[in-house]
Amino acid sequence: MPKTTPTHLAGPARKTAAGPASRKLRARVTRLDGITKAVLPNGMTLVMREMHAAPVTSFWVWFRVGSRNEHLGITGISHWVEHMLFKGTPSYTESDLDRMISREGGARNGMTWIDWTTYYETMPSNKIDLALRIEADRMANSLIDPQEVLSERTVIINERQGSENSPGFRLSEEVQAAAFRVHPYGHEVLGHTCDLQAMTRADLYTHYRTYYAPNNAIAAVAGDFDTTEMLEKLTKLYGKLKPVAAIPAVNAVEPPQRGERRVTVKGEGNTDYLLLAFHAPPTVQRNPKARPGAPTPAHEDFFPLLALDSVLCGASGLSFLGGGSSNRSSRLSKALVDSGLAADIGGGVTPTIDPYLYSFFATPQQGKDINEVERALWNELERVQQDSVTQAELDKAIKQTRAQFAFGSESVTNQAFWLGYCEIFADYSWFASYLDKLSAVSIDDVKRVANRYLTRDNVTVGHYRGQANAEQS
Repeated sequence: MPKTTPTHLAGPARKTAAGPASRKLRARVTRLDGITKAVLPNGMTLVMREMHAAPVTSFWVWFRVGSRNEHLGITGISHWVEHMLFKGTPSYTESDLDRMISREGGARNGMTWIDWTTYYETMPSNKIDLALRIEADRMANSLIDPQEVLSERTVIINERQGSENSPGFRLSEEVQAAAFRVHPYGHEVLGHTCDLQAMTRADLYTHYRTYYAPNNAIAAVAGDFDTTEMLEKLTKLYGKLKPVAAIPAVNAVEPPQRGERRVTVKGEGNTDYLLLAFHAPPTVQRNPKARPGAPTPAHEDFFPLLALDSVLCGASGLSFLGGGSSNRSSRLSKALVDSGLAADIGGGVTPTIDPYLYSFFATPQQGKDINEVERALWNELERVQQDSVTQAELDKAIKQTRAQFAFGSESVTNQAFWLGYCEIFADYSWFASYLDKLSAVSIDDVKRVANRYLTRDNVTVGHYRGQANAEQS
């Protein structure tokens, strides 16, 4: 039976938009490279890509809320609210939702990160209407039941404690906190334990009602459907949801770093870990005077950094759904792994709304001094600044990155992921022009960004010292 909860616990259901029910809800529709985008009158964005390779459709709903939208006292609340939305509404219990999706051959999940929270279902195309209804229902009517909040608090804290068992997590958290003095990017998505222990059901429900609204949401769908019919369905289901008056703005601007920062973490184990984090640009260059709906231009340094990262660390598909190639032929792997200094090395650039971090991590080989590994890493970074890269290296890096991007976006689930993901930090034209912008990167571009960002004054260096090596620190 559907679960019922007293009104005073659930809170008021979100009302539908004012006006007669017969009024037709008209969306502003644009099309580009096979992608259809619509914006409903209530502010909700819809992005659709019709693909008929297989009878499967993937549906994602994205909310512009993550740890970026938190402050001390409620850190980790976005992730906790994400968990709570799996617990049911007056129409469906948690077990109802699991059973209904699985019996139709579907898969579903949710994720929270610094800039966003998202939920998705991938299902046989003739069953996708179930996913559309479920997501519309929990956007407006999730219960966030007090007893469920109590039990989920234990789950959330256990997840945090499990992450703390990883030296890499502890080192990354310390480096992230040291790198950001002002911006909320400085705290982990999982939040601080003291906040997780203190937050109440009222805190969670307020966060839900503040950010889970159509004017803060994106619906992305890819797969085997008719675009006109899908637009009608989404307009009918989501167009009547009432927007919130205003989404709280994030106005924090991290001041420029003016000198190297260093942190050391000591802990169990016999292995050391090295992390270098450099402040990096946002994905796009925002213009507050641009007309609404205008394409958002990429930041001039983002794609050159992506190409540089491919040269140094190996190609990445930029996806949160896996992918990526071996980095054994990259510069850093040859210099540090093949030489026997490090057991592994890697790095990464991530698309974000605000300036974030470009990081490199390495695990020194047993018996190797972490300071020696750090010196070798700096030598390679300085070499690319002074000598840049060859055209052959750049061509190879771009070719591999293009291949990883194509591989990481070939399934309907990944296609729908990218349609929604790029709307968080840019717009769907960013996705459509990705390969062209990457191919336009020059050697001079790569050298310019290497000298601009990979500097001693712009870095936070982190050392994790295992017990056997801690005495040497």
